Amino acid sequence: FGSLLGICLIAQIVTGLFLAMHYTADTTMAFNSLSHICRDVNNGWLLRNLHANGASMFFMCIYIHIARGIYYGSYLYKETWNIGVILLFLVMATAFMGYVLPWGQMSFWGATVITNLLSAVPYIGTELVQWIWGGFSVDNATLTRFFTFHFVLPFIIAGMSIIHLIFLHQTGSSNPTGLNSNSDKIPFHAYYSYKDMFG
Repeated sequence: FGSLLGICLIAQIVTGLFLAMHYTADTTMAFNSLSHICRDVNNGWLLRNLHANGASMFFMCIYIHIARGIYYGSYLYKETWNIGVILLFLVMATAFMGYVLPWGQMSFWGATVITNLLSAVPYIGTELVQWIWGGFSVDNATLTRFFTFHFVLPFIIAGMSIIHLIFLHQTGSSNPTGLNSNSDKIPFHAYYSYKDMFG
């Protein structure tokens, strides 16, 4: 499922880049820009649906990937596992911010409810929430910063994924039900590069 997650990430970045070309991060225009993408842009409806449903697929693969790791004891590869945990949090943060971008009713609900959790922090909670919102309510400042982070985070995730793989290459992946893949290692070459290239 790791390789599937790589495909999911690439698909999300590609569709996201094309969507960003037509999206407007402004409260008065965000919802209309989505209508424009779906109605006027060539195959825009397809791009939007691939991006939205691709995110759901992404999370299904993540959860199966984690479950498999727990079942087969992959958490023993501490560095790889810890970077995986960071990756999970980054993907969740990215998805949450993306949820706000259409600027429909559910966007307000999502942004308000989840950021409001921070108001439970003692002493600084209220200030923290208003700092994230960029004002006293979820408004244009919130939308523009959420779009910025939603755009930037996937590239950080891609970089972290490479680090995730670098640490994985120190041990090789556990493959308890498959054939022994040590034969994929060749002298004078770094670990499991061939195995990665050919799946």
